[in-house]
Amino acid sequence: MREVWPGESYPLGATWDGVGTNFSVFSEVAEQVELCLFDAGGHEERVPLPEVDGFVWHGYLPGVMPGQRYGLRVHGPHDPVRGHRCNPAKLLLDPYAKAIEGDLTWHESLFSYRFTDPTALNEDDSAPYMPKNIVVNPFFDWGDDRPPRTPYHQTVIYEAHVRGLTMRHPAVPQEQRGTYAGLAHPAVIEHLRGLGVTAVELMPVHQFVPEHALVARGLTNYWGYNTIAYLAPHNGYAAAGRQGAQVTEFKSMVKALHEAGIEVILDVVYNHTAEGDHMGPTLGFRGIDNAAYYRLHDGDRRYYLDYTGCGNSLNVRSPHALQLIMDSLRYWVLEMHVDGFRFDLAAALARELHDVDRLSAFFDLIQQDPVISQVKLIAEPWDVGPGGYQVGNFPPLWTEWNGKYRDTVRDFWRGHGSALPEFATRLTGSQDLYAGSGRRPVASINFVTCHDGFTLTDLVSYNRKHNEANGEGNRDGTDDNRSWNCGAEGPVEDPAVVRLRHRQRRNFLATLFLSQGVPMLTAGDEFGRTQHGNNNAYCQDDETSWCDWSLLAVQPDLSPAGPHVAEARSSRQPAGGHGPESELLGFVRMLSRLRRAHPVFQRRRFFHGGRNGDALRDIVWFTPAGQEMSAADWHTGYAKSLGVYLNGDAITELGPRGERIWDDSFLILINAHHEDLTFTAPGRDFGEGWLPVFDTAGEGFDEPAAEEGFPAGALIPVTSRSLRLLRRSRH
Repeated sequence: MREVWPGESYPLGATWDGVGTNFSVFSEVAEQVELCLFDAGGHEERVPLPEVDGFVWHGYLPGVMPGQRYGLRVHGPHDPVRGHRCNPAKLLLDPYAKAIEGDLTWHESLFSYRFTDPTALNEDDSAPYMPKNIVVNPFFDWGDDRPPRTPYHQTVIYEAHVRGLTMRHPAVPQEQRGTYAGLAHPAVIEHLRGLGVTAVELMPVHQFVPEHALVARGLTNYWGYNTIAYLAPHNGYAAAGRQGAQVTEFKSMVKALHEAGIEVILDVVYNHTAEGDHMGPTLGFRGIDNAAYYRLHDGDRRYYLDYTGCGNSLNVRSPHALQLIMDSLRYWVLEMHVDGFRFDLAAALARELHDVDRLSAFFDLIQQDPVISQVKLIAEPWDVGPGGYQVGNFPPLWTEWNGKYRDTVRDFWRGHGSALPEFATRLTGSQDLYAGSGRRPVASINFVTCHDGFTLTDLVSYNRKHNEANGEGNRDGTDDNRSWNCGAEGPVEDPAVVRLRHRQRRNFLATLFLSQGVPMLTAGDEFGRTQHGNNNAYCQDDETSWCDWSLLAVQPDLSPAGPHVAEARSSRQPAGGHGPESELLGFVRMLSRLRRAHPVFQRRRFFHGGRNGDALRDIVWFTPAGQEMSAADWHTGYAKSLGVYLNGDAITELGPRGERIWDDSFLILINAHHEDLTFTAPGRDFGEGWLPVFDTAGEGFDEPAAEEGFPAGALIPVTSRSLRLLRRSRH
């Protein structure tokens, strides 16, 4: 008979202390909780947890060591009408599991009803088809690891998928591709450093499972927005093998990225779980305490409120569900050393009753938490429920994925009419969205593309989505792409179309890095990754979604000379030759260096435009004719071009030691019109002359001599659908 001591109710989950392991699980409805221990052969030993305090069942087992496989069985009411779904025939995952071994095998026994009769209780044992929780060793040699803590205004985010980033990387050993170890490979880190990336935002790494419907179609949940354990790093991304080794591998990845000065931000999915709606499987939360963990309909508690489109919503009104979220967040910061979080469908977490409430309990807890309040917090500020689009409405600690930035920039560069005023607002930090809540430009996470939708190359190559491979008749994915294929759908050989597409990519990237706020680049966009028109590749774990590093190989260049600038030419060339995708990579590297070197592109405060009689205006807007923009100019529906003067002498911010910040002044000439235009440079009040920095039309410049610049009032040609940046001459 195994020895079992009373143990402690906290911390929840399995905690090894060097001698034995304490097990603790919350369930308000349980009548008994059994701990199920499994050996390597799958033999199960059931041990009732002997103590319950405040609805927390617990026990301490001497001699249980790291690597031990375990699960839970909860005895209690199975009364769906009242919201209870206990079923001891179902082996359950621990909500606080820190590692999980094995994969889910879809089988009828995972469900608490019979497929032939949904009203009949299914009492078949699910253990043979379930993954198992693992007791982990928490000790790790972090050495002198320190979080980089890059200020928001200096941050450049790189959104990446752990598996997709390295599956085709030639420098990463085969056994490490698609893993945490692969992401930490020196070649990958060097690529990130070369881009000036200060933070990687990783798509979900919490343990997740693929939906039954996807598996039945021969697909999988590649993106990972289907979490089943909030403290466990996904085992499918580990090269190190079994029995919890993924925890050590994840920590090693974070340590390596920190050594390179790169923060780690996790995309987290606390809005729903993988158990789905009332017809979903019983994998953990549902069988432990369904009513505590999920939002249920008040009228008929058999059914789930769904603000996520995934079948259920986590019950953020429950103190125990909130505790799980907060404990998970603190664990990833304190134990795994991550530097921030991007909250998927964050508006769902703000729903106290039905409406989104920016002062909900969840945000109150974040605000006062001494750990979580100090890391980067990024909201995806919408869900699928009524009133769920909440861009600009999150509390002061939060930054937001700015969907209005994405839509406006896309509309502007595809030539959509009347986009000019809002484009100017987005370029300067979206003051209309964030100033009212006391936030600053860095509240706006600016992006043109992300994992969800077209890649940058596809954005300029397709007018329509092409999602046939997803097996849903091309009905999935948004139809609101705001894309433009430049005159032909999909791959083409027409040099004129190819050149225009290359120019449009550079326009989007230049806009992104010259905008106030925090730029976010999607992995692979810097060298032309394509999904061949698939704008919803969530189920494509193949070459459709993986970064194709072979694009950097030598290939015919159908573009003009390319956007060469002094910075790009002085840097070492990207590996793989001088084709258009290598040129694109060099262009992105140049943009990142330019932004990093000039505070005028990374302001911490909004422009004021010279209000209150300030003669030293920080920003001035010009028509192509060189006249300051009037109200009528802004509201000319066909206007698609303007000049922007950024005054480096008018920066009112102070450096870290209280020193005054000065910078060069710049002139941005933007022409989204379909014809070439000639701009007139501003008069001498704004500078004696202007030196070219780069031109997205491909008319590159070496470091120019004074006579190669443009004097005040000069005529400056700007190609159709292009952007030119010029720097004020110092003399």
